[in-house]
Amino acid sequence: MAPTKATAAAVAAFTITAIIGLAACADPGATAATAPSSESSTTAAGRTFNLSPEQDRVKVTVDPDAAALVPEAVKADGRLTVVTTGGTAPLSLFATDNKTLIGSEVDIAYAVGGTLGLEVEVLPVAWADWPLGIESAKYEAVLSNVTVTEARKEKFDFATYRNDLLGFYAKSDSEIGEIKEARDVAGKRIIVGSGTNQEAILVRWDEENRKNGLQPVEFQYYDDDSASTLALQSGRADLTFGPNAAAAYKAAKDGKTKEVGTLNGGWPLTAEIAFTTKKGNGLAVAAQAALNGLIEDGTYARILDRWGLSSEAIPKSELNPAGLPSK
Repeated sequence: MAPTKATAAAVAAFTITAIIGLAACADPGATAATAPSSESSTTAAGRTFNLSPEQDRVKVTVDPDAAALVPEAVKADGRLTVVTTGGTAPLSLFATDNKTLIGSEVDIAYAVGGTLGLEVEVLPVAWADWPLGIESAKYEAVLSNVTVTEARKEKFDFATYRNDLLGFYAKSDSEIGEIKEARDVAGKRIIVGSGTNQEAILVRWDEENRKNGLQPVEFQYYDDDSASTLALQSGRADLTFGPNAAAAYKAAKDGKTKEVGTLNGGWPLTAEIAFTTKKGNGLAVAAQAALNGLIEDGTYARILDRWGLSSEAIPKSELNPAGLPSK
């Protein structure tokens, strides 16, 4: 699809409805992920990621204090059943056998479970199915890029483990400096997803720039990642703006793009990704203790670095922090 420039009328009409969308995390599966075709993914300029079913996960040991917090209902069978959507690299995706789940979310699940002395089972589910599965206790937890929101806190408990970031990425040899605020995008040609949180933010920044007499943003929309990549690499676009995790992984893998700025996904509020459990069953308390132990001993940092996500690290896991407001 050829890029289109947003008109002033479209910007005005979109702003009211788009900003509302900040209150909920999008299905991570909405970002297309191509199934790996070899045991590892690499180029001469980029990093190698192990995409085989045999994963060299960071080893953990049981933390007795954290394990003591595990609720009896979970201790009963000694198993922690975690679900994820398996839709987006590097968060959760299928390995080269097309059946084994791997990724940063999966590694976090195994690390938390191991720290709590539990055997871990990670299962794939559709995004729409995890809420009922957690509420009914069919599954103990979901790790699938779930953002803490006030609406979700009515039914679930959360132990945070990653910042919810959006990222600006440019061609690796681009002269564009750091993108930190509205004026930094003035006059830029930016690829963004239609109807997304990031588009809503960019619309607001563009409106601010126009009021201040700065050049407008040229919004560009594409049907798929290949077309978007071609536009950026050929010079038809200056930047992409979207979920940071996928973009950071891609940049690390092929070396063709670089991060020039990140922004919290709930801007101007703070959004965090969390280990999500049934409300009131106590498991989130144990998970928080496990996560903070993993943060303190460096295991957490090694897991994120393993998947190119060091920029999304948090200094401490929080239990049920303030979430994004409901729609």
